[in-house]
Amino acid sequence: MIGQSLGSVYLAWEALNKFTPQFYFDTSGYAFTYPLARLFGCKVICYTHYPTISSDMVERVKQRNSMYNNNSHIAGSIWLSRCKILYYSIFSWLYGLVGSCAHLVMVNSSWTRSHIENIWKIPERTRRVYPPCDTSALQMLPLDRPTAPPILISVAQFRPEKAHGLQLEAFAVILEKLGPDFPKPKLQFAGSCRNKEDLERLQKLKDRSIELHIDELVEFHKDISYRDLVQLLGGAVAGLHSMTDEHFGISVVEYMAAGAIPIAHKSAGPMMDIVLDEDGQQTGFLASEKDEYAEAILKVLRMPEAERQEMAAAARKRAQRFSEQRFHEDFTEAVRPILSAPRA
Repeated sequence: MIGQSLGSVYLAWEALNKFTPQFYFDTSGYAFTYPLARLFGCKVICYTHYPTISSDMVERVKQRNSMYNNNSHIAGSIWLSRCKILYYSIFSWLYGLVGSCAHLVMVNSSWTRSHIENIWKIPERTRRVYPPCDTSALQMLPLDRPTAPPILISVAQFRPEKAHGLQLEAFAVILEKLGPDFPKPKLQFAGSCRNKEDLERLQKLKDRSIELHIDELVEFHKDISYRDLVQLLGGAVAGLHSMTDEHFGISVVEYMAAGAIPIAHKSAGPMMDIVLDEDGQQTGFLASEKDEYAEAILKVLRMPEAERQEMAAAARKRAQRFSEQRFHEDFTEAVRPILSAPRA
């Protein structure tokens, strides 16, 4: 991380020498360039999607938990874990130092804001601005949809942190609990693969569905068009999300806009910003363990149709809070003071 950060400083140095703007706007997370931009006389504005390092990351290393950002080799060694904690501690201090140089910080969620305020320590210059979610096409889908068979959908790239395996396990559990007279649901995975590792991960998911004897009820849709994705969402009664500490969770917003009741991970963006009550009406479910996901899925499948549509309507209304129009209004309000301030 330090090497990439130093590389970004060199890149910014080259760019600022060729042209020095009045406002330096970063949307890619290159916080180490902020002190340099200030030295060149720029007003530094940033829109931060995800903190480069967070207290959660440090805590996982301390607990020696093996996850996508802490591999099992390091987690299994006390000395390597201690070295990584030291590395993270130094980097976190540097990250806080350079981040505090920003004149205005916009963040995309309450979770991101809490971490950025904790590390950068400039809450008076930090604003939460939800990302623009264009769900206009999804908002037009009918809430009334076929439920024989009921369809569950999962939209996410086939990356390790998306925890697709957890969804497969939970789906296998609910199939055992449903009575023989209940229509067998289907689970549809829709996502893209970035590289060879993602393709291998997708194949492992297919193999796992065979091991669980549920392959006839599971579909995998790789690299499909947006038009086809909208069609899939329009037929789903629920949408699954299982990434821990997803900073925001646009796929969850898309489920809600499409009329698919979200069943999202009980952490970060989905828990703090998205799957909240709307006008006193529940908009979805939160879960963190396999059995909790299974329980939530069963609730949706066994829900009377009128109740399901009522919850889906509330979820759709909540999704409108994350529209492009709302982003434009909040963004404009945040940057107006600094853009209109007289130049020093």
